Amino acid sequence: MIEFNDKEIKFLKELEEARIATSHDNIPHVKPVSFVFEDNSIIIATDYKTRTFTNIKSNSNTSVVIDIYKSGGHKAVCIQGKAEIIEEGSKFKKFYDMFYEKFAWVRKDPWNEKEAPFLKIIPNHKVSWGLS
Repeated sequence: MIEFNDKEIKFLKELEEARIATSHDNIPHVKPVSFVFEDNSIIIATDYKTRTFTNIKSNSNTSVVIDIYKSGGHKAVCIQGKAEIIEEGSKFKKFYDMFYEKFAWVRKDPWNEKEAPFLKIIPNHKVSWGLS
């Protein structure tokens, strides 16, 4: 299992936007997403009818980039890993509660199990830079 150092953990807990990359038929697909860092994994909320969800169903390999671009001071954590789909149960409830607490958009438009899943990205490689 990939472990994150203290600087990476602090950075990942401070931010809320990432970009996830998936693919279908060797065609890349990248989009911005909200995320939570929990237990050395990146948790992302998605919807069933998205290209990201469809891609993950057929190919669980993914990459996530969390960064702040500032000329001369770029900071980033780039992660490659496998995605697990979480649709119900205690993990779903735990992730939902974290999203509900962190994001106003979740409190404004709540959902239940099997209405929209979470993706749990389990890293198998990571690289970071610019973190102090």
